[in-house]
Amino acid sequence: MGMGRAPRRRSSPAAAAAAAVPSLLLFAVLFAGRAAAFGDPQGAATTELYKHASFFDRDGDGVVSFEETYGAFRALGFGLGMSGVSAAFINGALGSKCRPQNATSSKLDIYVEDIYKGKHGSDSGSYDSEGRFVPEKFEEIFAKHAKTVPDALTSDEIDQLLEANREPGDYSGWAAAEAEWKILYSLGKDKDGLLRKDVARSVYDGMLFHRLAPNWKSPDKKRLSVIREN
Repeated sequence: MGMGRAPRRRSSPAAAAAAAVPSLLLFAVLFAGRAAAFGDPQGAATTELYKHASFFDRDGDGVVSFEETYGAFRALGFGLGMSGVSAAFINGALGSKCRPQNATSSKLDIYVEDIYKGKHGSDSGSYDSEGRFVPEKFEEIFAKHAKTVPDALTSDEIDQLLEANREPGDYSGWAAAEAEWKILYSLGKDKDGLLRKDVARSVYDGMLFHRLAPNWKSPDKKRLSVIREN
């Protein structure tokens, strides 16, 4: 699907993203599903969630280090402080969850093939339990909440979406979903303040990140991605 109006690269995050960064939870698993400990999903390396998280794995070794998360945030236009805080929070939260039991590397390392283990509740359900994209759930977002423009969400409509998805007592899920959607809106909104459907869709497999930071992936990483996806 085409991008329509391509989001403009900003030299610094918008105010909404700045406010959300301290509460960032699982930025690398945007819109993920309910928290659970599933077995290794079949075909994990071909799921949209895997591809999404792989953006942060710059050297293509299957592991996202603290340094890589930090570098990805810098490439996306975040400042030094925000990038450092975000990397510490994300790798600190996911490192212990998204790793094989016999892993001996740093506990801050996130293993991309295990990224589905770090998913949270109060989300849209557009990823299933194994990290696969669910088109029906994605379309439901716009069918229910895109009232101003059929194929786009305003800031107020995103607030309504977040409220509708909240599960009772799931405070960490609420915070995660709000931070994720606010950051996506900040990065992807057009000049009219609209988050277009095609832009939102492009975040599920990480393509939005690649468009915003085209020089982040090294040549070796690009080659490895082609091998894995084929």
